This record gives sequence, structure tokens and C-alpha cells, in this order.
Amino acid sequence: MKPNVLFIIDSFEQGGSERQALQLLTQLHESGRVNVRLACLQDKGSLKADAERLGIGEIHEYPLTSFYDLNFAKQIRRLVRYIKENRIDVVHTHCFYTNIFGMTGAYLARVPARITSKGETDGFRSPMQKRAERMSFCLAHRVIANCLVVQNQLIREGVNPKRIIQHYNGLDLDRMKAAADLTRKAALKMFALPQGRRFISIVANLHNPVKDHAMFLRAAARVHAEVSDAAFVVAGEGELMPGLRQLAADLEIADDVHFIGRCDDVASLLFASHTGVLSSKAEGFANAILEYMAAGLPVVATDVGGVREAIVEGETGHIVASGDDEAMAARIIQVLKDDEKARMMGARGKAIVSEKFSSEHHLHNTLELYDELLSKHAGRLESGLVRVPATAQVPHLNEKS
Repeated sequence: MKPNVLFIIDSFEQGGSERQALQLLTQLHESGRVNVRLACLQDKGSLKADAERLGIGEIHEYPLTSFYDLNFAKQIRRLVRYIKENRIDVVHTHCFYTNIFGMTGAYLARVPARITSKGETDGFRSPMQKRAERMSFCLAHRVIANCLVVQNQLIREGVNPKRIIQHYNGLDLDRMKAAADLTRKAALKMFALPQGRRFISIVANLHNPVKDHAMFLRAAARVHAEVSDAAFVVAGEGELMPGLRQLAADLEIADDVHFIGRCDDVASLLFASHTGVLSSKAEGFANAILEYMAAGLPVVATDVGGVREAIVEGETGHIVASGDDEAMAARIIQVLKDDEKARMMGARGKAIVSEKFSSEHHLHNTLELYDELLSKHAGRLESGLVRVPATAQVPHLNEKS
């Protein structure tokens, strides 16, 4: 009998964790190994249509306002009821808010396999939020760290190492293939980009200052002063865009920086690009880096999170200190001035992604984890070792959402 798996995601916005979760959910569904269900905290975002096309049933929303009000208790009761009515065997959560909400409900519903995910390093959460999330890790059977840096951070923060398992994000390599008949001219036209320029692109949301687009723009100004045909693409949407446009104007590169908003066809954008950039102050394991590498681009990235687990310095790209726009500019200029080396970097990066970071690897690791946890649970049931208290209390999560 196939196990029933419930994924809980925050929303259907075009964020990295949401895309990763829906990609994995799709693969699990297509594998035929499990029955998948999906729930969310916010029923909004352009990825909703992709989820609905899977035909896996109603997607339930559990809107939260905080972790300690009556609404939280109400939504937990709804979740527990849903889990029991649908005989859910695995609850798998994918981000900070869903970890806390989902593990609380899964624990109370006595779900045999409870799995959380951690993809952030320091710089994203307050001390109170970290304490709340660590509580959710105590309720989980496994915490998936998306890189070794995150794994080591969890251990330093006191999470039981036996609960932690490290799985790299998986990239759907087919999604990163531009259409076979696409020309560079046509790709540039898709994004209203001019001909005759070499584009350095950054793909990241404009909601969080931690992505440090300001550093990217300062580096861009330095690059443009040295390489006249260089131009820059900022792909992403968010409330920071007006301020970044103003910064580009202040740096006198407004005509050379193209803010294209949300990009639904990253493969075509990267097909038209020369270099991919990550300028973040903090990351877990950045999906954008894998996308750049899969597209055959050399990468220039800040030394954050799991960057060094993907980029081989001097072979697939360059790594610079966070905030050092001068060093970033120098490395971008170096790439632009040696086309043969840039092509070699891109080819090596593409091979590494295929070998180490494919979505097939991610699917295999996930199914193995489900099998491990469910077989252990079955063994405990057979031996009579499972002892679940008749009543359980919702842990006190004294932190606003």
C-alpha cells in the first residue's frame, strides 16, 4: 500500500523553496511510489496553476496571523483533522513557517514520518524565531539541511545531529534548456534587451535586502567603466525595485541596467546572458547558482552559505567576499575579457550540476528517507514499542509570524 504524503508550503509565489517543493512534489507524484497531497499557508502566487495541473485533489489553505493566537489553534485543529481523515503517513514541510505549523499538527496527529527542511543560514531569523523553529525540529524525525554549511549550523545551534540529514537541492535540468530553435536575437527580444551587449544577470527576488542588489549595482558601475559593451539584467520583483532603480541612476548606469521583473522563463534569459551573479549577504544553498551553471554560464558569487559546495574557484566561476563590490567587479571583468576561459567555466559548471545536483538525485534521496522512517515505524509497531500519549499539548511558540 502506497504511503500518503502531505507537503505543506508557504505560498505559490516564485520563491526558491516553493519551486523546489513543487518540483519534488511533481516528481513524487509521477514516480507512482506515493500518494501526494498539498497544503499551503497562503493561497496565492503564479505557481498555483502548476500545482493544480497535477490533479492531486483539493489544496487546503491554513492562513496564520501569529504563532500564539486563537487562530493558530484553530488552524492546527483543522490540520490535525485533515491528517487523520486522509490517513497521512508523511508530513513534509519546506520553510520556517511551515516547519513550525506543520510539525505541531503532525506531532499532535501522531504522523509516523515527520520531516522539516532548513535552507537558511544566519542573517534571516531573529533569536526568538530561531528558538521557535528549533522547537519544531524537536517534533520532527528528520531535519533536511540543503547544504553542509546549514547542517553544521544546525549542529552548532543544538539540533540533535541524529535528526539531521543533508540533501542538496535538485535542479530540473530539462527546465533549464532553452528551446532548440531559440536564437540569441529572439531571446533578447523576449526580454526587450538591446543587441550588441554582453549581459551580466542576477536572478533573485527584490523583497529582501539580504540579496544585496545594491552591491551588484555598485559592481556593475565599476564593470561598465572598464567594459563598454557590458550591460546588466535584474530579474525579480519586489518592493525594493524603486530604490534600486534610483541607485542605478545615481551610479549613472540607469540606461545599462534592465529591470525585467519576474522571470518565468529563466532558461531563455540565461541563454541570452554571458555571466550569472549572486550578491547575497546570506544564503543557504542558492538555487540561482545551480541555474546559472546548468545554463553553461560562469558564475561570480559572494562567499555565503553553500556557495563553495557548488562553485569550484577558478574552474566554474569566482567567489568574492560579501559586500566587496570592487572584488566582484574585478572578477566579472576577468570573465568578460577571456571568452575561452568563460566557455570552459560554463561547460565545467554544467557537468557538475548534472553529476551532483540533478532533481533525480533529490527524488531518490527523498524516497529513501520516506522508506527509512516508515519502515522504522512499522518495526516499532510490530514489536509493540510505540507509546503515544493519549493527550498532547501544542508547544508554546511565543513568536509572531
